[in-house]
Amino acid sequence: MSRPSQESKTSRTAAMALMFLLAIYFLLPVYFLLVAATKPQGDLATTFGLWFSHFDLGANLKTLFGRTDGIFLRWALNSVIYAVLGAAIGTLISALCGYALAKFKFRGREFLFSVILGGVLVPTTALALPLFLLFSKLGLVDTYLAVFLPSIVSPFGVYLARIFANAAVPEEILESARLDGAGEFRTFFSVAFKLMSPSLVTIFLFQFVGIWNNFFLPMVMLQKESLFPITLGLFEWNGQTARVSLLQESVITGSLVSIIPVIIVFILLQRFWRTGLGAGSIK
Repeated sequence: MSRPSQESKTSRTAAMALMFLLAIYFLLPVYFLLVAATKPQGDLATTFGLWFSHFDLGANLKTLFGRTDGIFLRWALNSVIYAVLGAAIGTLISALCGYALAKFKFRGREFLFSVILGGVLVPTTALALPLFLLFSKLGLVDTYLAVFLPSIVSPFGVYLARIFANAAVPEEILESARLDGAGEFRTFFSVAFKLMSPSLVTIFLFQFVGIWNNFFLPMVMLQKESLFPITLGLFEWNGQTARVSLLQESVITGSLVSIIPVIIVFILLQRFWRTGLGAGSIK
């Protein structure tokens, strides 16, 4: 009887060791970024990359936010607009579409859902050029809408919303609301949306991270620096480091600053995110 217990203990130890190694593997770049952001420009190439030297983070941040009349703050604001509003509206659209596909029976429903699943398989980079041509015809290139509108459409979000609607919204509650005289939109927002809300946080997080890290679409659509998100702005600075070497430290410090909002949002919504994943796995 002792062998299964011993094997179980060995398996847990091996699993913990593997997770510890994976944690180091994923956190090491973040640690390197943190260390590099605290160094002055001269120490980046002359000191050990994984250890601190002169702690100059305050001066680096001051230089970052003051460079080019504070353009980095404008990029950060643009990223917040694209990511927060895009994720919020995209989540609402996904919730409406997923709820309709889950709770309404109509001709062609499964075919439509299959088309949406096909959209999940299409890489977003493959859509950048067709979107550019479309928005060019509409005169929307080099505007906020050129990045914002494509960001609010998520086939994967619709797929998750359908799963969550099936798992979290009982038909009996919907029928009770309809018998009480509630219309379909009122039923959705007063009953279904509340039941789905913990799970919809998962969709919001996926949307937020995807839009915040989006790079290729803004690069194709935008030319004005004032419209750049952080990702594209730092890329432009990084391309100039061969001529202006002092930009290297600002790129590193800006990269560190750019991951802080993602960490904060993830920590704040982590409890709901786990609930949403649990509902999806049960289904």
